[in-house]
Amino acid sequence: MKNSDPNQVRIDKWLWAARFYKTRTIAVKAIKNGQVSRAKNTLKPASVICTGDILSIKKGLYRITIEVTQVREKRVSATLAQEMFEETPASIIERKALAEQLASQPKVFQERQKPDKRGVRNNLALKRGE
Repeated sequence: MKNSDPNQVRIDKWLWAARFYKTRTIAVKAIKNGQVSRAKNTLKPASVICTGDILSIKKGLYRITIEVTQVREKRVSATLAQEMFEETPASIIERKALAEQLASQPKVFQERQKPDKRGVRNNLALKRGE
């Protein structure tokens, strides 16, 4: 079933073509998990979008609000993909504020490393109740 209107495209194809997600499968999972919404309404992977739609996309800690400027089904280069949407000014301000807030916080978590001999003994002693 081919879409007859060139100004409309499935949301999962568009997210993949605009390079928000590496594969369409990942885009479908994000849509099903509610990470992508239009006007605060959840979408289905087969939902149709067109130019002028406002989408909210959650990636990690960030929520990006964009306006669709072009619709394409085929994946294009990164420079052309950036022309397919425009981030709203409010979204840019929120994203930069969150980035500054995260950068100002001390790093609490360290990378987990394999425990050395002493660490293994301490863990075993802790398990035994010593």
